[in-house]
Amino acid sequence: MFLRNENFKQYTRAYPVVSILLAINLVVFIITLIPIIGDKAFYTGLSHNYSIKNGEWWRLITSMFLHADFMHLLMNMFSLFVFAPELEKFVGKWKFLAIYLVSGLAGGILTFITQDLSYASVGASGAIFGVFGAYGAILIRYKHLVPQLRQIILPIIVISVIMTFLSPGINVTAHLGGMATGFVLGLYFFKPKLTIVNRR
Repeated sequence: MFLRNENFKQYTRAYPVVSILLAINLVVFIITLIPIIGDKAFYTGLSHNYSIKNGEWWRLITSMFLHADFMHLLMNMFSLFVFAPELEKFVGKWKFLAIYLVSGLAGGILTFITQDLSYASVGASGAIFGVFGAYGAILIRYKHLVPQLRQIILPIIVISVIMTFLSPGINVTAHLGGMATGFVLGLYFFKPKLTIVNRR
């Protein structure tokens, strides 16, 4: 299910939203490597609670596309590349985009509400955890129809949550907030269809 055997053209055609998100994150990271311009872009876009309080609300969005270093980018984009396509295919591109962006935004807002004014963070993890949360909703809504998904995604969700608490420098609030938001959106989007019962 999560084995990616498509070539580049097949992948981008089958999963356009995931492909665009991957491209944006990569391009933004390359921009941050450019001397002078890169530092300005990074520090203007990161999520910084004091700056957000002073009206720089765009940081809640731009920070989702910034990464601290190459390994940070690699880990997040690997998760997006491998796990997100099935969700885009299952729910459709616009609902998938809503899950991704709203989950990331919710993680940023919760971070702003719960952390002190000096707190700063970057990364797509909140949005990606929203994808995991949406899979959790699928497991709830269609638990008898997706046994293969349960066997694969449930351990991944559990391990991801555990690593959130064990790894240093992680924005726990964004991770858990993003996952909870993705789960709630998933429950909303994946409402079971009502069966029409005819009278005899």
